[in-house]
Amino acid sequence: MRPKSSHLERIRESNPALVLSRVEANPDGQVHDVVIVNRERVFRFPKSDWARASLQQEQRILELVRDVVAMPVPHLDQLAADYGSYPYLPGSPLQRDFLLAQPHQLQDRLAWQLAIFLRQLHAIPMRVLRHRQIPMSETVRSRDDWLRLFEGIQRELFPWLKAHVCQAAIKHFQPLLEDEGWLRFEPALVHGDLQPHHILVDSISSQISGIIDFGMAGVGDPAVDLASLLYHYGESLVARMGRFYPGIPTLIERARFCAGTFELQWALAGLRAGDPSWLLAHIGGARDFSPIGTPWWPVAAT
Repeated sequence: MRPKSSHLERIRESNPALVLSRVEANPDGQVHDVVIVNRERVFRFPKSDWARASLQQEQRILELVRDVVAMPVPHLDQLAADYGSYPYLPGSPLQRDFLLAQPHQLQDRLAWQLAIFLRQLHAIPMRVLRHRQIPMSETVRSRDDWLRLFEGIQRELFPWLKAHVCQAAIKHFQPLLEDEGWLRFEPALVHGDLQPHHILVDSISSQISGIIDFGMAGVGDPAVDLASLLYHYGESLVARMGRFYPGIPTLIERARFCAGTFELQWALAGLRAGDPSWLLAHIGGARDFSPIGTPWWPVAAT
């Protein structure tokens, strides 16, 4: 996939000393066009006005996060109205098959890295977030929002689904329907979008080399970060993380709930937009998480 000529012109204009000897377009960007130059710098070009505003917000969040977490994150040192850029962070997406192919000790180390990153991120005091004027994450939903989602799923998706899938969806939403306070949470700074292509791994050392794309980050429910890991990697990874993040038991039920709604949310969005990319973008998720109410405990050291 070749970058747009307009993007290359903008890169040359803004970085005249940068020789464009190797230029790659990252096809995974749904909100930004992403261009990587010489494995030296990453350029992100927003596709909408919303994405432009989000990039400004992301810079503020990264300035805070970089001082708090040990994990490498982007240093968004160039920011204009039409693009943002940061030094390239090396690594490949942390795919589930790569994770599961590692010896247990290396899986433990990857789990430890993710757990420490989330512990540090979620522990930033709310007074600091308020002082830095960190806004709410786009992932935040009220109970009414969830109920409207469930109504839309029943009305628009159920006619297309098998009866057993409909019954499973009703059962999944039951705790929310029965308890008004079931999804209450203590707010924290969340990444909000921990998909495999946002978690970079060094395939030689089998260590995570960075976390990227904080476009959905903001104040929200820390369970959403675990929900992404549950969906993409499975409960086995999150259970390994439990020894290093003692707060997981207070988050796991909401994480299971959120993870169990992802495919329904994407299917509903795709149906409404007539856009199959919503239906197909996340094929391959682990979907390996226990039903709500199942006892949870961390995996012992291996």
